[in-house]
Amino acid sequence: MSSIFDCGDEAQLLAGMRHARQAVSRGELIVIPTDTVYGVAADAFSPTAVQRLLDAKGRGRDQPPPVLIGSTDTLVALAESVPEPVQRLIDAFWPGGLTIVLPAQPSLVWDLGETKGTVAVRMPEGRVALELLAETGPLAVSSANLTGQPAAVSAAEAEAMLGDSIAVYLDGGPSGEGVSSTIIDATSLVARGGAADAGEVRILRHGAVSRAQLEEILGDLLEPEPEADGDS
Repeated sequence: MSSIFDCGDEAQLLAGMRHARQAVSRGELIVIPTDTVYGVAADAFSPTAVQRLLDAKGRGRDQPPPVLIGSTDTLVALAESVPEPVQRLIDAFWPGGLTIVLPAQPSLVWDLGETKGTVAVRMPEGRVALELLAETGPLAVSSANLTGQPAAVSAAEAEAMLGDSIAVYLDGGPSGEGVSSTIIDATSLVARGGAADAGEVRILRHGAVSRAQLEEILGDLLEPEPEADGDS
């Protein structure tokens, strides 16, 4: 049976964080509040736990989950490299609602699904998520909902969809604006063989960080917006 903890109550918060850490160490799933929407989280380095996450959401391995980290320093351990334009994005939008896809460190021993050698990373904002990540390390996290359903913006909504597949629910009240993070593909900026690939940063999903905000940082490095088809 799942446990639900009200993070607005300090005693419940402490107990909830302890139970959440223990659940993660056992390869179980937890639900956490973030600055965007609620997320279902698992130990990123446990293939069994990651598969459990995908199963709970009704997802296949072709939809690997992003990874949340508790500090920008952790990105260096997960990504092959951090190009200067990506560092500018991090300085501007982390912690916050921007998920960045980069080539993963080849030495990493994990299995997030069919990632094609990449990792999608975000540093969220919010006390509960950051304090938990500081103790657990990187977590594979996806929106707390069944695939095809709206992302949960409360612990109650998450529980209604995911039920007892989750060991611990951390209830932090309504989450942010209820808008998922923006996801960008910055893999083309990573140097290979001594030269950067010809390419631009692509927006894979529009969300909390707007295109205008990205353009302000990236300029011409951001892929042009597709032209709308006109009627003849």
